[in-house]
Amino acid sequence: MSLTAPKPRLSFWQIWNMSFGFLGIQFGFALQNANTSRIFETLGADTSNLALYWLAAPITGLIVQPIIGFYSDRTWHKKWGRRRPYFALGAVLASIALCIMPNSTMLWMAVGVLWIMDASINISMEPFRAFVGDMLPPAQRTTGFAMQSFFIGIGAIVASFLPWIFTNWLNISNTAEAGTIPDSVKYSFYLGAGMLFLTVMWTVFSTKEYPPDAETENQLSNREKRKIDNEQFYRKKFFDIGVLLLSIAIVFTAIIYFLSLEKELYVLTFGFGVFGLAHMLATIYISQGRSYLGLVSIVKDFNTMPKTMIQLAYVQFFSWFALFAMWIYTTPAVTSYIFKSSDPTTAAYNDGADLVGLLFGVYNGIAALAALLLPILAKYTSRRVTHLIALACGGAGLISFYFIADPQMLWFSMIGVGIAWASILSVPYAMLSGSLPSEKMGYYMGVFNFFIVIPQIIAGTVLGLMLNHFFNGESIYILVTGGVSMIIAGLLCLRVEDHDEVTL
Repeated sequence: MSLTAPKPRLSFWQIWNMSFGFLGIQFGFALQNANTSRIFETLGADTSNLALYWLAAPITGLIVQPIIGFYSDRTWHKKWGRRRPYFALGAVLASIALCIMPNSTMLWMAVGVLWIMDASINISMEPFRAFVGDMLPPAQRTTGFAMQSFFIGIGAIVASFLPWIFTNWLNISNTAEAGTIPDSVKYSFYLGAGMLFLTVMWTVFSTKEYPPDAETENQLSNREKRKIDNEQFYRKKFFDIGVLLLSIAIVFTAIIYFLSLEKELYVLTFGFGVFGLAHMLATIYISQGRSYLGLVSIVKDFNTMPKTMIQLAYVQFFSWFALFAMWIYTTPAVTSYIFKSSDPTTAAYNDGADLVGLLFGVYNGIAALAALLLPILAKYTSRRVTHLIALACGGAGLISFYFIADPQMLWFSMIGVGIAWASILSVPYAMLSGSLPSEKMGYYMGVFNFFIVIPQIIAGTVLGLMLNHFFNGESIYILVTGGVSMIIAGLLCLRVEDHDEVTL
């Protein structure tokens, strides 16, 4: 059996084993999402700057995921396979970072560790998406991605509850002196590190990958065969795009500087500049006859991505803008709007922050259950309609925060968020995988992350501005904005061409 040959149907337990590593990966992400703002505020961060500090995570993903995807497509080891070396490396690095994060003593240290931690988790996570396309036939891909969503939900609910469990079951302190992370948070990160390492290694050693066929292997090892077609056409195209992007970067940088606009906007100009330089470098390499280099293929494939991927990009943009708003501002919104405290040293603030951890656990638990039902709903409707329904539920859940005064009612809000989360983690990837060439599955899954990261970067640059200039510092309105964004994403999903849905 080779990578490009028709795949046999796998058993339930084979799909279980190949997805099990996501349980630990989500331990890491859940601890990061539920506790990072708390750690930053404990170390002295101003609420209006939280989105800026969080930019370390999406920028890291923007760089790491397509690179890891590109090289995992071109990796083959008789013992370790194609994707599994990256699973293992990322697990080791992420586990170390998780142990360091709650021991940060200064804000800049916590931001730096977030950067390292997110990069490490991405090294493991990105190949898992391509893994489903590698190992499963089209008819089982929705099930494969739903299984990943199930493990994500289970891992996240347990990880999100850990500080509460350590505090209420084991009597470990939930408070600490100013500038110090509580022991309940520290022990949660330690346990999460162990779970991430062990579960990823389970997948590494329990799943065997399909090797590439002889033609693919020969192409990967032969420089001449790796050269792109129509070199002169792409040389001109890359040059024109590079000049345009660099010009935009320079002009917008000047506008921000001379008009003294918020410094967060420099992140966007930096992004334009990096993409412009990448296109110019690709132009130079083609002129030198070195179009076989990885950067050239990366730029070329980015400019020729499938139509379905472009359509899904809009859906992903509004979905993840909403999620990033929720992850950053749920803690300050709940603590200030419902618990009436913004002081991290008070019991009210920490009770509210603990509740956020529980709420995040609940929506991930709902996601684990919803993941089992999504393939059934998709079978009787369509994946597009399924995603629309799920995102509408999530949007309504976020908007409902504004109308709630009793903290206990927030549990109902998170039911909708959980349904949306299950769908976001599975349905777009199932729709995408049918439109991708198998030999570029890892790369395009990595590029697909752009449409997760770009809205996060934009959110990181504009949410703080919206908070200060439009919402008078009231974080609750950011959650409402996120709800509206999620509903827009659901409506846009109806435009997506789903190529292999008929095989479900």
